[in-house]
Amino acid sequence: MPRKLRELMTDLEQAGFSNRGGKGSHRNYIHPNGLRVTLSGQPGADAHLYQEKEVRRKILQSRP
Repeated sequence: MPRKLRELMTDLEQAGFSNRGGKGSHRNYIHPNGLRVTLSGQPGADAHLYQEKEVRRKILQSRP
């Protein structure tokens, strides 16, 4: 079962990313070391597989 976008947003925030806002249904997250992630869709919507993979990859890259 796919995760919800709100779960991915929580994972990013717990990893140190901050929400810079966005236009429409887009949200831009940035990490202090310069990594960026953009998520699109409503928070209650199912996340696409590519979104889950990108969030997982960026969180792993943000770790020292």
